[in-house]
Amino acid sequence: MAKNHGPQIKKPDTYEALLAQGMSEEKAARISNAQAAGTLTPRSEKLEERTRRELLAQAKDIGINNRHRMTKLELIEQIRKG
Repeated sequence: MAKNHGPQIKKPDTYEALLAQGMSEEKAARISNAQAAGTLTPRSEKLEERTRRELLAQAKDIGINNRHRMTKLELIEQIRKG
């Protein structure tokens, strides 16, 4: 059962799973909250069809660093790594 992380963590189970994978607390919180809000793109969606601007916004939501220096293909790769 998930611990109570307070109202700032919207999907505690996802948050804890990401922490167990070694992700930082901040990044795990961003990803779990983006998933809860429905702004995290499922892996099955064709990211190649999205604009670079859309990919940058998603990369920001999940906490990818140096995203503005990445090409569209690099952004897609990093988003898929999640």
